[in-house]
Amino acid sequence: MTDFMVKKGVKNLHREGEKLITTHCSYCGMQCGMHIRVNEKTGKIAGVEPRYDWPVTNGKLCPKGVTAYQQIDHKERIKRPLIKKNGKFVESSWEEALSLIEEKFTETQAKHGKDALSVFGGVSMTNEKCYLVGKYARVALGTRFIDYNGRFCMSSAAGGFIKTFGVDRGSTLPWPELEHSDCFLIAGSNTAECHPTSIQWFWKARDKGAKMIVIDPRETPTARIADVHIDLKPGTDSALANGLLHLIIKEGYVDEKYVAERCNNYKELQESVETFTPEYTAEITGVAVEKIIKAARMYGASKRSVVMFARGVEQQSKGVDNVTLYTSLALLRGQIGKFASGVATFTGQGNGQGGREHGQKADLLPGYRKLTDPEAVKYISNVWGIDPKDMPKPGVSAFEMFDEVQKGNIRAMHVICSNPAVSAPHTEYVWDSFKKLDFMVVNDFFLSETAEFADVVLPATTWAEDEGTTTNLEGRVIHIRKVTEPRHESKPDWMILSEIAKRMGKGKHFQYETPKQIFEELRIATKGGKADYHGITYDRIDREDGVFWPCPEEDHPGTPTMFKERFATPDGKANLPVVAWKEPGETPTKKYPHILTTGRVVYHYLSGTQTRRIDFLMEQCPLPYVEMHPEMASQYNMQEGETIQLTTARSSMKTEVKLTKAIRKDTLFIPYHWGKELAVNQLTNPCLDPISRMPEFKVCAVKIEKIYEQEGIK
Repeated sequence: MTDFMVKKGVKNLHREGEKLITTHCSYCGMQCGMHIRVNEKTGKIAGVEPRYDWPVTNGKLCPKGVTAYQQIDHKERIKRPLIKKNGKFVESSWEEALSLIEEKFTETQAKHGKDALSVFGGVSMTNEKCYLVGKYARVALGTRFIDYNGRFCMSSAAGGFIKTFGVDRGSTLPWPELEHSDCFLIAGSNTAECHPTSIQWFWKARDKGAKMIVIDPRETPTARIADVHIDLKPGTDSALANGLLHLIIKEGYVDEKYVAERCNNYKELQESVETFTPEYTAEITGVAVEKIIKAARMYGASKRSVVMFARGVEQQSKGVDNVTLYTSLALLRGQIGKFASGVATFTGQGNGQGGREHGQKADLLPGYRKLTDPEAVKYISNVWGIDPKDMPKPGVSAFEMFDEVQKGNIRAMHVICSNPAVSAPHTEYVWDSFKKLDFMVVNDFFLSETAEFADVVLPATTWAEDEGTTTNLEGRVIHIRKVTEPRHESKPDWMILSEIAKRMGKGKHFQYETPKQIFEELRIATKGGKADYHGITYDRIDREDGVFWPCPEEDHPGTPTMFKERFATPDGKANLPVVAWKEPGETPTKKYPHILTTGRVVYHYLSGTQTRRIDFLMEQCPLPYVEMHPEMASQYNMQEGETIQLTTARSSMKTEVKLTKAIRKDTLFIPYHWGKELAVNQLTNPCLDPISRMPEFKVCAVKIEKIYEQEGIK
């Protein structure tokens, strides 16, 4: 055992012939602490133990975390590079695969210009890899077309926080403080299934008398433990939030001193919510007036409250509006910057926070610098050793890159740690876009649905076969340790990108031998930026169990609590929004009379590339299903377990019915972890938020039809 392990008190877990490696889970933003058991002789993974002294999760793991190590030696791992020949993948050498990529990338840019290449990144990677993806696109390939799958996850939260606070950090407080809070308002998050290891904090607070308000169209396991469940119609969050703000103001719950000293635009906000009476709000949202009033009073009367939200709020064409309004509740109550109070998001992907800070977004450079800022371009160009004139301009968002493919502007794509063939909306459009590409490369360790479209698939390592850092949902930068050597011929993504960069004539900019070297460059690149990691080192992370950014210098303590004295705006004040009520991109019609929404289940993660290959998880939830209220089912004479067809303006799919009273009578729900004909994103709406460019996954109009086996019956 290492000194680190002994220091952290895991000696009692040691077994003869095994070593314990302390690290974190590969899945969601909780980044649960764990110890991986490794056979000292063979290097094979023997199992996992929860880490009881990790302050965020205290020895808790969910079913995904317990089985995450089973990816490493899985029989479906891609063993060596694959090249598609005559429509079928053939194993090749790295030399052959990389030479083909060099040839095709060079040829494409010679014919169609630098921007004919594109990069589609992901945030289930370390900060080091995410940083390098941005540098790879802009320096090695010289293209402006780069974006990432976080566009489908956290972009509306980012847009809302920047608009309101001036900076995007997903939590304004450290999570262990949650047990001291008096009230939680949780909107659009089935926390008990999607972030189950966080539930302990709510139970601890509830034991001390804390209240809980849950806003969700479904009576989820999270909603069932709430004091008030607000079962709103999908897509009406902004109306509900305006209604709650109306009552907070009208009934005297505003912290007038805090708002006067620390917020702008209060009078305008006050005027904008005057019409959102409980009755008007109820008319739009479908929520009982009594529930709206009870929730507002419960939240308003609490001394230490936290507003929390997730994809249900953010994955809408009004996602940024929703975030700013829910955040304003905390501002009016004077809760930001105080102990056990504030705002927090439930980050979906493991590095959803860090992955969006270091240059994968179409318009951003490392440290959350804007690509449109000449000084930012000059600074990063200097760090990278390039001429500022050679820095590409901003590109387009993730889904809009497929529009560029359809127009013929993007001719080749490199997809890294992402599966948009499942995770993007209107997937048939995405599939068609992949087919239109002249050349496509995918880095992955399994043959995902996206990888199946590729011309070359490069075998990447899993999270346990490499080292680096991630940034959890609090904004705490943590250490992912290498547990075992790479399997077969797989290589870390940073090494793959560096190899391609050398072949594209940019090798001098990618001379890395370890992830730590990349992190040292990242520290310099973020210095002075809004997401400043300059004072964070590997040694500090290990010594302090993670360091919160911003942390400008090594003697800086980091920032667990944001905005204690000022916000990250030019005048130091938060900006209260004025948001007019708008309908979702689609509303029910005579042809499509119902509302469809999507989400996750506890046994699967995102597009399912990893979890659908774990036997235990598949046994618990092998297939998607549609949740339907019995009253809706009776209108169509539909039964439990029956296969039905769902159709939107984009496509159709078939799935089994699961009857439940824990959903609105006008709403249907399907989990989204499956691909191809089982992908619910065939149906979802690509309507984009005007600021975040987030697609509207959570709301679309749908019709359902009973399927008759007897031929000829209609």
